[in-house]
Amino acid sequence: MHRTLLAAKIHSCTITDANLQYMGSISIDELLLTAVGIVPYEQVQVVNINNGERFITYAIAAASGSGSIELNGAAARLGVKGDKLIIMTYAQFDDLEAQNYRPRVVLVDDLNHVTEVKSYIPTGLG
Repeated sequence: MHRTLLAAKIHSCTITDANLQYMGSISIDELLLTAVGIVPYEQVQVVNINNGERFITYAIAAASGSGSIELNGAAARLGVKGDKLIIMTYAQFDDLEAQNYRPRVVLVDDLNHVTEVKSYIPTGLG
């Protein structure tokens, strides 16, 4: 059996812009992508803390060190500048892999600069 577990999470980042005319996706500061281990064009789930909206799109790299978190295309209708987001990816693991897997979580400040990188040990497995 395979389980789908959290792989990476950027917690409580702030939307810096929304561009309805762009052809989709979410732009994320390249430093954040690297810190959390998300690669460009990887599928991400986005949760808007302010309004409860949830959607799936793909990540693209914004300028490194810019602090940019931009909703693009149709996703631009699901949040406004200043809203807080949680951005997550998931991965498949067999039971043995799942017992030792630790997702990477990046915490950021109000300018979307990394303040802490954490790895969590799953509980209740095995």
